[in-house]
Amino acid sequence: MSDRGYRRPRPLSPLREHLRDTFWSAPTMGFVCVFVLWLGASAVDEEIVAVLQREEAYDELGSLIAFVQDAKTIVTTISSAMMTFIGVVFSISLVAVQMASGQLTPRVVRIFVRSRISKLTLTVFLATFLFSLLVLTSYESEADPRRVVSVPLLQSMLTLVLVGLSLLLFVVYVSATLRLLQVGPVVDKIARDSFRVLGRMPRGPGGPEGLGPETGRVVHEGRAGVLRDVNTARLVRAARRQDVVLRLIPRIGDFVVPGTPVLAVHGGAVPPRSRLRYGVSVGVERTLHQDLAFGLRQLSDIALRALSTSVNDPTTAVQCLDRSIQFLAALVHLPLGTVHHRDRSGRVRLVQEGPGWEDLVDLAFEEIRWCVAGSPQVSRRLLAGLGDLLLLAPEERKQPLVRHRALLVQAVERAVPVAADREFALLPDRQGIG
Repeated sequence: MSDRGYRRPRPLSPLREHLRDTFWSAPTMGFVCVFVLWLGASAVDEEIVAVLQREEAYDELGSLIAFVQDAKTIVTTISSAMMTFIGVVFSISLVAVQMASGQLTPRVVRIFVRSRISKLTLTVFLATFLFSLLVLTSYESEADPRRVVSVPLLQSMLTLVLVGLSLLLFVVYVSATLRLLQVGPVVDKIARDSFRVLGRMPRGPGGPEGLGPETGRVVHEGRAGVLRDVNTARLVRAARRQDVVLRLIPRIGDFVVPGTPVLAVHGGAVPPRSRLRYGVSVGVERTLHQDLAFGLRQLSDIALRALSTSVNDPTTAVQCLDRSIQFLAALVHLPLGTVHHRDRSGRVRLVQEGPGWEDLVDLAFEEIRWCVAGSPQVSRRLLAGLGDLLLLAPEERKQPLVRHRALLVQAVERAVPVAADREFALLPDRQGIG
């Protein structure tokens, strides 16, 4: 068995990915940072006042008080207008996301949720609002330089800096949101996320044979849902301590219900339940953290919607095929299927089933092939893509591609009665029709 490309899992990887799927984590961290920044700026402002009072520089301190009182008007305006600005911006954004999900697929909403610029923009907007409120509490009604305690000079300047940063991020955010309405950037994002999953996934051929007899099973006791990811570091550690091999029964992306087995144990007793806790994560929908096939699933969904009679947009389907073919071309020589996770000593501790080459080819082309009979642009692009993959694929991986090409030709021959039209629809073209 070869484990070429194996990379030891990072323990915090599932937690980091789950936080990226939430929209509250970044603003929460921003609130904490704002309080720390405000406390630090307040301390500096108080120290500035204390130094000027010790040196009896009351004229300079009076000038600072006058400047800060003028800045107070700006800070008050910012604090009153910022929440309205946030509401308008994100209301427009939600409309844009709704339009994108209706035109492409509802699964593009996750691109918005996971977008770093969206979270950064919301965080900075809310941080500016909160910081301006905190700064207002630092202003004093006392105008006598000899009796004043704090002059929020640095705080006022930081508020203006945050406003400038908010305006800059607003321009970037609007640009990013508009890109979400375009097909090209969306399918490119899906493809890049899929390649990122491919780059960090361990790969290795083989199967569960040689593991020894199955000695026990662990059933799922949580809520029903999609198997989103596996904390491989935790499961490998539990298997090593028990000196057993664990085998994950469902695949990533499978729907599991309570009572169904999720882990098979080979070579010993079942590890304690406490060691297996949080070993698998179940959610309401699939993610691209460890799901190699989910990117192709999204591309197929977008292409199928584009080929529906209500939309009739074959160019979008061709763009999705471009990315699907690109992804399959990157997989054509890689070992797929069963993954073996090892401990530090090199012993296999966790066996995980993954999609094989034929599974991924079927996912990329099967449903689309059923819908292309009336769209010569898509049939020509699909034939060209299959031809390119056949040139790249080793002999043992050509059979699924040959099968799809033959079935596509048969479907077009059945659906197109005119010989000249059939010949045109079956002419390979990487652009579909120019």
